[in-house]
Amino acid sequence: MKRLRKPRRPVMAVVLVAVLAGNGPIVSQFVSGQVHQYEINQPSYKAQYGHWQTIELPSALRVNAVHTALLQTGKLLIIAGSGNDQQNFEAGTFKTLLWDPVTGTGRLIPTPSDMFCGGHAFLPDGRLLVAGGTARYEQLPNKVTNAGGPMQIVNDSTASSHAFPQGTVFVADNGQFYRSDIAVTAPPARSVRGPRGRLTTVPGRTEVWVDAVNGGRAGLAYGGAPYHIAGLGGRDFENIHAVGRAMSLAKEDFQGTNAAYIFDPYSERYEFVPPMPHKRWYPSLATLADGNLLAVSGLDGVGQIVPGETDLFNIKTLSWSPGPFHYFPTYPALFLTTSGRLFFTGSSTGYGPATKGREPGLWDVQSNTFQPVTGLPDPAEAETSASVLLPPAQAQRWMLLGGGGVGESPLATARTAIADLSSPNPTYTAGPNLALPTRYPESVILPDDTVLVSGGAGDYRGKHGSDNHVARIYHPETNTFTQAAAPEIGRDYHSEAVLLPDGRVATLGSNPLYGDAEDSGPGFFEQRIEIYSPPYLFHGPRPQITGGPQAVALGASADFTTSNPSDIVKVRLIHPSAATHVTDLQQRSIALTFTRTANGVQVTIPPQQTLVPLGWYMLFVDNAKGVPSVARWVQVTH
Repeated sequence: MKRLRKPRRPVMAVVLVAVLAGNGPIVSQFVSGQVHQYEINQPSYKAQYGHWQTIELPSALRVNAVHTALLQTGKLLIIAGSGNDQQNFEAGTFKTLLWDPVTGTGRLIPTPSDMFCGGHAFLPDGRLLVAGGTARYEQLPNKVTNAGGPMQIVNDSTASSHAFPQGTVFVADNGQFYRSDIAVTAPPARSVRGPRGRLTTVPGRTEVWVDAVNGGRAGLAYGGAPYHIAGLGGRDFENIHAVGRAMSLAKEDFQGTNAAYIFDPYSERYEFVPPMPHKRWYPSLATLADGNLLAVSGLDGVGQIVPGETDLFNIKTLSWSPGPFHYFPTYPALFLTTSGRLFFTGSSTGYGPATKGREPGLWDVQSNTFQPVTGLPDPAEAETSASVLLPPAQAQRWMLLGGGGVGESPLATARTAIADLSSPNPTYTAGPNLALPTRYPESVILPDDTVLVSGGAGDYRGKHGSDNHVARIYHPETNTFTQAAAPEIGRDYHSEAVLLPDGRVATLGSNPLYGDAEDSGPGFFEQRIEIYSPPYLFHGPRPQITGGPQAVALGASADFTTSNPSDIVKVRLIHPSAATHVTDLQQRSIALTFTRTANGVQVTIPPQQTLVPLGWYMLFVDNAKGVPSVARWVQVTH
């Protein structure tokens, strides 16, 4: 556990500790804790460093927060799925909490599938698309008792697809039996016209994981062998066959699902949409220039990285189609730029070789071309780093913060770097270092154009008690960090941080591998919520937005009534967060031009959809002291 020196300690408190510390370590610790509480609750301290508040939910509402999204109703959608708990997975216990940070009330939402480690993104109407998740938990080598591996099913028939239920039996030539772990469907073959006009048949293929019925080494098999599928007869027997990859007793990785759902903030329930063409665990859902979404990377249905296929989601038809081919490691940080291209910052989380698909760059999805962005310091330590579009979004400057080595590497870096994409040939330049080497840092854009950076750990999943109880505020105008109040709760793997409409920041989750600094016991999933109130909330009265339209079109102007219009100096649109695994791709703050009126401000929305993607935003106004209003929700439309 790493803590930096607390800022400023009142002289009286220091004297009190000196007087009472001689009564022994227990009294000293007690007094030190009391002094700390006194110190952090002083108005002068809060005005300079802000303040953290810990919230313990009722036991019935406690979930393992793996994904958190702020809805336009002001409520947080907190998705656990099975919550990285295999017993929950096997029992079919999947959870989602809908929690109101204003009233402190919440309720569990029926969750139709295991959305643990899926991807998500907001649609323009404010609904949240959740795609992918967990089809099977990993099995470490000492837990693998039956040989297993991927089985490819090949359908040569152009007439129809063929469904195979969970438990389908595959028979090897040596008489060994293997059973599938989930239901799959082999698509029909396709007739494709070649360059000379000749029609050729491309077989339909799908893969499924199978386990040997007999335990031990009896089920071991080489890859490439043919298998008979039990129960097939007639034309199906002629048209459909199976080919197995190697069957082994090695570690078995998590496997993805292609399930997709939309959460409606008003009905407060999940709605079914067609599944993705590809199964994905640890995918990113990136917003494109036209508003459609692209599902990228992830582990597939047999626990291997999707080799480059992407799935395009049409926001009007709510349907999927094939997207361009490009390989990325899992949870790649892909941000929409004003040019319409996607910027891969180099940040990712989880899986992928160290030498493939990790180069930062601008990806033109239409032409499927990639322009590298060079210059990233410590490029081998970008996994589990954070990436944020620095405010205001018009500047097109991205910051990459912290990170570590690929996989379970103990490496961590304090490096930050900034890429200015307004340049025709952008490169990364070094920024100021973080307070400590940090994997899993959280970065949240604040309404005063600063960025809160908090939490993280100095080692993989907080090993060796390495959670960093540190927070800093980054100031883009000066390219500097200033100290913020230290959070009490450590946050590492499976943690999130989101801006709330009242200008505070909620932090949730954390899933350390071990429970102590000696790594001698299992870790526990942090279920407490901690909320940060930035210093601006202690700088005097807040301006108020008292009226205005609920929807404004791109390029249009609108009037909002406010308190004391002459004191308004800044207006910002901030997109709500949908965060997981240090990945928050839709978070952005857009500066709005405005003129003061007798009753408030008239603001103008920029016309470019690539700068202001359609959807719901929080509208903040700031006064001359940098104090923001409570946000007003506004939908940006065509």
